[in-house]
Amino acid sequence: MRKAWLAAAAAILLAFTGAAGLPEAHAAPVLQDGESLSIRTRPITQFQRGSDATRFGKLTFLGGLDLSLPAKKYGGISALITLEGGASHLAVTDDARWIAFELQQDANGRPLGITSARTALALDPKGAVLQNSKAWDTEGMTLGINGKRTELFVSVERVNRIYRFAWPLTSGKARALSQVETPEGFRKLRGNKGPEALAGSALSSPLKGGLVAIGERNPDAAKNTLPGFIIGGPLAGSFEIERSGEFDATEAEFLPGGDLLLLERRFNMQDWIGMRLRRFKGSEIRPGAKLKGEILLEAGPSHEIDNMEALGIHKDAAGRVILTLMSDNNRSLLQRTLLLRFRLDD
Repeated sequence: MRKAWLAAAAAILLAFTGAAGLPEAHAAPVLQDGESLSIRTRPITQFQRGSDATRFGKLTFLGGLDLSLPAKKYGGISALITLEGGASHLAVTDDARWIAFELQQDANGRPLGITSARTALALDPKGAVLQNSKAWDTEGMTLGINGKRTELFVSVERVNRIYRFAWPLTSGKARALSQVETPEGFRKLRGNKGPEALAGSALSSPLKGGLVAIGERNPDAAKNTLPGFIIGGPLAGSFEIERSGEFDATEAEFLPGGDLLLLERRFNMQDWIGMRLRRFKGSEIRPGAKLKGEILLEAGPSHEIDNMEALGIHKDAAGRVILTLMSDNNRSLLQRTLLLRFRLDD
């Protein structure tokens, strides 16, 4: 049985485009026929409230936006892909809705406003609306390659699935192509603590295009780790990430150099809200590994954060690595949909 799923998973070769392992810089417009949205924004000029500091460890805060969405149903952003040098974005919400938008930015990557927003509901391989099915809780999203074709991959909690879509996603009427074969441990993740983070490795990396999926929390409460899975490629298998500080996984992406960046969030009555970014050496991601990683940033209630769930990475015209983070407002009047921009100064 194990050999069967490994063979099937390896048949779908998953990798980011290009040697850097990042999405294509010049993708065709996405959701061209999507429903138009009007999104108002308010600038965020300080990351740490009451401070003009912009340097936070190896990250430089470039600016942010507080988004006002036209209706409650458009909230819940859970994953993000950044395209066109940071000018174009595709997000997916936690109830299987696509949201695409263009981001106005200055030469340094500081976000200025959002235009041309549009939306559509994701469809399964039969054309049924995922939002109306058991597979509605879409959480992770990444680009990869199947053979010579770039494809879009989306992970779903509760039912523990990964769907593949044709890329570019030019139409909101596009159906999922199929499900990706996944290992037994992946399918045993529990409830809404399932495959929260999804990232595609580069063909030039040791994973040779394998897809990396990370569960929000380990189903074995005795293990204080985050479960990780390498799906496809020569190193298919499972690994663990050390969990600390009550943080849970929310999204992951590979950096241009091949390291993995993990976005984590925390929420409890003692610490209130928290966000963390950890980096893991790409060479250390392999079956049986237990990873600790390097903390690049940890933020809390004194910072302009919310329930940070989405992470996109791109290089700007000068070759600098830019991180775009977005929050899931849980469709609550008490929470916000934020877009934050950082430069990684390594």
